[in-house]
Parts: sequence; structure tokens; C-alpha cells
Amino acid sequence: MKSTTLSILRVRARAGDRRRGTVLAGASVIPCALGAAGIVAVKREGDGGSPRGTFRLREGVFRPDRFRTRPATALPLRATGPEDGWCDDARDRRYNRPIRLPCPGISAERMWREDGLYDLVIDLDYNRGPIRPGRGSAIFLHVARPGYRPTEGCVALKRADLVRLLRRLGPTTRMRIM
Repeated sequence: MKSTTLSILRVRARAGDRRRGTVLAGASVIPCALGAAGIVAVKREGDGGSPRGTFRLREGVFRPDRFRTRPATALPLRATGPEDGWCDDARDRRYNRPIRLPCPGISAERMWREDGLYDLVIDLDYNRGPIRPGRGSAIFLHVARPGYRPTEGCVALKRADLVRLLRRLGPTTRMRIM
């Protein structure tokens, strides 16, 4: 993309409320939701923590029925469908990877959600190489719930903020959750 592509996004918890934070994107300060347990140094599946660390922005998905056109970004971005899921079952060999639904007998996150949270999703590359079972899965940058209610461990922004920020993200951008 252009020289406006950001090299780093910094995420910090708010003083007094570990479940909410800010994303520092160049000169912009954007409110965000974090995991219910706040930012954690050691992430475990289901702990509600957002993992501390620096992560590559791998790729994203968007719901084509909720956007008139593909959101602008230099990141790889594809349309998602009702059959898209993400394996969060630490016993399965597909743990922390995209899968096709239905997938009987395993636990999986549905990517095609009615609540709008996954209308636009960026994979944060957490626990992706090598994948360690039980260390957390489906850690994304996605759309926030009303009132920035906590996530399960992701970083979430208001939809308009996420769309605007996406224009400034590219393959070299990193997110540092501090």
C-alpha cells in the first residue's frame, strides 16, 4: 500500500479497567475491548485473557453480505461464508486453524455470526507457529460489542474504527499488546 501503512499498533489496557484499552495507531488513539481477564503473560484456552506480545497480522475475512465492497487494505482479505469456522478444540489436530463447518465431535468457533462481531476479522498470528494445544486459539482483531464489552481474548474495535484502521494496515504491520 502507500507510505501510510503503519509498522506497529500498540495496545494498552486502560487504568482501572483491564477489560478495555486503547490502540495507538500512529497519532490516532482508538478505544478497544480486551479479554475479560485483561492482558495476560501466559495465555490458556478459555481464560478470557488477551495475550501479551507482538503479533503479525496474517490475513482477514469479511462478511460480503454486510459490506457493499471489499474493505480497503493491503492485507490478504477474503470473503467468508456460513461454512467457515475456527477450531478451538485443543484435542483436535486442526486446533487454532480455520475449518469447514459442520464439524461434528469438535469444538469450533463459527465465523459467520449474526451479532456482527466477525463481520470483519484479522488473524493476529497468536499461537500459530508452532501451534501449542491449550495455549489459546482464535485470537483476532474484530468488531466490538456495544459498550466495548469484553472479548474472549481478542482485541475489538468499533466497526467504523476498524474499517478506517484497516486502510493503514499491511503485511509488515505488527500489533504489540502490552
